Amino acid sequence: MLIGVISDTHGLLRPELLPALAGVAHILHAGDVGDPEILTELRRIAPVTAIRGNVDRTGPCAALPATEAIELAGCLLYMLHSLQDLDLNPHAAGIGVVLSGHSHQPLIEHRSGVLYLNPGSVGPRRFNLPITFALLQIDNGKPSARIVPLEP
Repeated sequence: MLIGVISDTHGLLRPELLPALAGVAHILHAGDVGDPEILTELRRIAPVTAIRGNVDRTGPCAALPATEAIELAGCLLYMLHSLQDLDLNPHAAGIGVVLSGHSHQPLIEHRSGVLYLNPGSVGPRRFNLPITFALLQIDNGKPSARIVPLEP
């Protein structure tokens, strides 16, 4: 199963993102959506699971959950916006992937058998950080990921 992972759109849906996500079976948005219309547009590509981030405190996106656990292709994924807010032991909970955003810095890291994935940001550029998203592949319950640069 191929999953598109994005974060920190901050109300900006880059037109080059939509064709880059073509063919994914699911899209995960790790918060700071900024505009609910972004989720509507993404749902035209694949089912979407989204959480709220710190910029989603008011308006329609404030109704999104702060965290989400979802099982896809036999792998349990846990979504939260800021990794600093992680208040459980993912390995002990049987979680295969922890997805976060917030920092705008892409990250793929393995700790205690858990994949930690931050796709970076596809929203407005922050500092000199790249514009990126991630593709998460789950085969037989085993996750792997890669960061994909998205430049206009």
